[in-house]
Amino acid sequence: MSAARDTAGHLGGGLGDAVLRALFTKSPVGLLVFDTRLRIVHMNIAARNVRAFPVEEFLDFTLSEALQGFNRERAAAVEVLAREVLESGTPRRDIQVTARSRHAPYREFALSTSWFQLSNERGEVLGVAASITDVTERHKAQARLVLLEGASARIGTTLDVFRTAQDLADATVPDFADTTTVDLLDPVLRGEALEPGPQIEHIELRRGGWHSMRSIEDPHGPVAGEVSGLPAGSPYRDALADLRPRLIKRLDPHAAWLQSDPLLHRLLGEVQVHSMIVVPLHARGLVLGLACFYRWRSPDAYADDDRVLAQQLATRTALCLDNARLYSHGRAAALILQMRHRPAGTPVHSAVESAYSYPAPRSGSGWTDVIALPGARVALVAGNVQGDGLPAVAAMGELRAAIGALALMDLPPDELLERLHELVTWLSGQQSPSTHDRSPTAALNATCTYAIYDPTTRHCTIATAGHPQPLLVLPNGTLEIADAPSGPALGQGRPAYQATEHTLPEGTHLILTSTHVPGHPAQSTTQTVDQIQGLFPPGTRSLQASCDTLLRTPIAQNCAVLLLVKTRALGPDRLASWTLQPSPESVAQARKYATAQLAAWDLEDLTSTTELVVSELVTNAVRYSDGPIGLRLIRDRTLTCEVSDTSSTVPQLRRADDSDEGGRGLFITGEITEHWGTRPTRHGKIIWAEQTLPQPTPAQAPAPGH
Repeated sequence: MSAARDTAGHLGGGLGDAVLRALFTKSPVGLLVFDTRLRIVHMNIAARNVRAFPVEEFLDFTLSEALQGFNRERAAAVEVLAREVLESGTPRRDIQVTARSRHAPYREFALSTSWFQLSNERGEVLGVAASITDVTERHKAQARLVLLEGASARIGTTLDVFRTAQDLADATVPDFADTTTVDLLDPVLRGEALEPGPQIEHIELRRGGWHSMRSIEDPHGPVAGEVSGLPAGSPYRDALADLRPRLIKRLDPHAAWLQSDPLLHRLLGEVQVHSMIVVPLHARGLVLGLACFYRWRSPDAYADDDRVLAQQLATRTALCLDNARLYSHGRAAALILQMRHRPAGTPVHSAVESAYSYPAPRSGSGWTDVIALPGARVALVAGNVQGDGLPAVAAMGELRAAIGALALMDLPPDELLERLHELVTWLSGQQSPSTHDRSPTAALNATCTYAIYDPTTRHCTIATAGHPQPLLVLPNGTLEIADAPSGPALGQGRPAYQATEHTLPEGTHLILTSTHVPGHPAQSTTQTVDQIQGLFPPGTRSLQASCDTLLRTPIAQNCAVLLLVKTRALGPDRLASWTLQPSPESVAQARKYATAQLAAWDLEDLTSTTELVVSELVTNAVRYSDGPIGLRLIRDRTLTCEVSDTSSTVPQLRRADDSDEGGRGLFITGEITEHWGTRPTRHGKIIWAEQTLPQPTPAQAPAPGH
């Protein structure tokens, strides 16, 4: 106060007193006066009105004591700054600090402070003074702008729906919310979206992303992809209905909508959520989901300006979500086109030569596959899913993946179709009462033909599920229909499938189509038969050229994919087989046969491993079988050793203990070979193992062009 009077003396008389009086009674800027110990000794009226800093409580407090409610790092910096001003006399301007009110309602405030030294006319330092201005609104506006800019830069950097939803949650915690959840309507996750309407209330919401100041391992809340239970009559459903945000400044824990959902009541009650904002996510006239912001750790309740910020964030996110949804939809469509128009690159198999052709896009989703099987065999697949769009393509993908997995189990064609039928039936039963929550396979009719061709026996085993039988063009030009009784379409009726076996001359052409076609010889004219037979004259015409020419015949009408294969046969120079008796002496005899055959094939490098494999497999057959044992070696792209017996018991791989005297046979076989497995036969089973053939030396390698 004395410093103020010295200043007034220089101004002279009444003017000085007026300035001093106005400064402490009328100035809109708060003023605090500290002595040389930085103890608060005086303040003006404006300082008393700074809500974040109740000065009356701090008279005679030191600066450090008064700043205990402030941000700790900023408070320490302010105290250091005040001492520097006190000692150096250099004023400091616009130093910002943040503080929280000490009494309810608890709010955060921002203060702008300026500091200057107080001294008398003799230059004696009497203390420091600080002007205080409440800049809370400006601070909040800047913070909202920073948050919005940061979120805009972060959200939408990928075209993934889940990543976009998670980006919103990550961008808003903890600066705007203590917990943020983003829930998406179920169709959005499939690349679809719905217009506003009453049907929205019956669509399930699934968690797209969330972030919380609690542990991310919270066991109670749904994780990404799981259904979020949002009760009817709640702010969530109301916001979806009218697409207007809901601001709940003070959450009533006894609200009826909260009491009606025990899980939601527990989730919000455990962390004591006291304020929340629910914002619908909608863009381009479509409803996508909800973004929810909760405060339970921060004492500040949400206000109207927070609702505006939440809307801005939701608008940005909704546009990015819709872009991601459209991208997913477009990408799926592109994959369909790619599948239908991909180049006819064909895998190389010893059993068959194959070619593909893709007509112009037709109704339905058809496919064909050639799958390599052990023992130089191949599986030939043709199928179709009726329907258009993403559901049909998704169902086709499910079926192709399932067939590929079942083929690896080396099941006979009729048994494979039975298991596939059971899978489709199970998927159909997984649908919920909502038509938007069912497997793509559930609503679609699927058909399939599955065949296995063995080039060592030239046997082709075929089974069909509501699909047209393959056509056979024999080497002499005769056209036949592969007689295979057709069972029901997949997932429909009883799974009664029957496989038929055909012995095919080498060079037989098989035609498999993806759909029923009006040009199929079973219901076509003699002219159609003549057209097809004329495509396979003797000569050097390529198989792909014949396949492409088939597109101009009635057989390709409405066909999505056409597969043409030409059978091959493995000659005696690539096969060797023996029949053994089920006695221990057969093990040594089997090794002797195998060793001699490898020498004839110049494969002595594989002798030691092959002898071990033959010993283990034949020993296993002798132990469990009482009938003849077959041993066969196949030299193809790999060396395959097959041992057949009359027992249907499937061997199990196990790890024997150090003290065990046996039980290591299959384990050893698996360790020294590339692949091994079993497959059932009519009279027992076959255990097989494959070894990689040694690379030929430069002297043995074929000359270029041969």
